[in-house]
Amino acid sequence: MAGWDFITNHGGVLLTVVRQPRITAREISQQLGITERAVLKIVADLDQAGYITRTRQGRTNTYTVNRDRPLHGPILKDIAVGDLLNILKPDPVEKGTDS
Repeated sequence: MAGWDFITNHGGVLLTVVRQPRITAREISQQLGITERAVLKIVADLDQAGYITRTRQGRTNTYTVNRDRPLHGPILKDIAVGDLLNILKPDPVEKGTDS
């Protein structure tokens, strides 16, 4: 099944930051196999749409996922981000990451 994935890069970034809220863009890019520039664009998209909140702590960001925000698109608009995350059950990597 080369050439496509079930979860988009936006979904991959969201799953990564819910597991590791203090992860860097470089670390996300390495985990997902996309460029750091793409990660920064996706984080900006997710932040602007209200799916995540970035809090600056020194030189790093901490991400919080808005689990009540409805998914994007006409078919998924009645499903909250938290419902999707519960189905995918991302295991926290860092202590206290159930954002």
